[in-house]
Amino acid sequence: MYQFFVESNQVTEGQIEITGNDVNHIKNVLRMKTGTQVRISEAQGADYFCQIEEVGPKRVLARILYQEREARELPVNIVLFQGLPKGDKMEFIIQKAVELGVSEIVPVAMRNCVVKLDDKKAAAKIRRWQAIAESAAKQSKRSRIPVVREVMGFPEAFAYSETLDVRLIPYENQRGMEHTRELLGNLKREGSLGIFIGPEGGFDPKEIQEVLGRAELLSLGNRILRTETAGLVILSMLLYHLEE
Repeated sequence: MYQFFVESNQVTEGQIEITGNDVNHIKNVLRMKTGTQVRISEAQGADYFCQIEEVGPKRVLARILYQEREARELPVNIVLFQGLPKGDKMEFIIQKAVELGVSEIVPVAMRNCVVKLDDKKAAAKIRRWQAIAESAAKQSKRSRIPVVREVMGFPEAFAYSETLDVRLIPYENQRGMEHTRELLGNLKREGSLGIFIGPEGGFDPKEIQEVLGRAELLSLGNRILRTETAGLVILSMLLYHLEE
């Protein structure tokens, strides 16, 4: 069943109005007809199973059959702060992170990042990455589309993370999985947390020194993981502990 996202003001009593690019997709790409059933999620996280009643040139109207009650979002808002990787690795990271339940993704320009983005390139990348996040949200039947933020420097990103309840930094020089198990096992199923993942060159020691005592350092095992692997490992661990 195909899924679409709408804003709250598009949901009225018993009916949902779909506008924008999705109209062309429904009409000319998917060639949906009246009577087709679809899943629609609105901005506040409500999910509806609907039946298309009208396919017009600028809008599609769908009648609400029933509202889904099963929660599809994690009880904790997770923000992934990802050190900018080389090539198209960021696209893979965003896709999989959305599937695993993150709420936001913040690309971070760290000291050891090889990639340097000027404002024009960064804006184009963000648009591309946001489209990937939306596609992954539809594929995994998320109730919300995670937001891909603008690229931040490490100090700015960490300052942003201090609005969250918990900050975790998987660090290759940290040892001891017992601490990791204890830390993750004690996390509450509420609130928010941020995860910082270093780029290919890892965290600069000065970056770690700057945040000591303000974030929890933890190990992901005795092997050195690639940047595109490390985030998925910690997110999988969190999914195990936090999923209700």
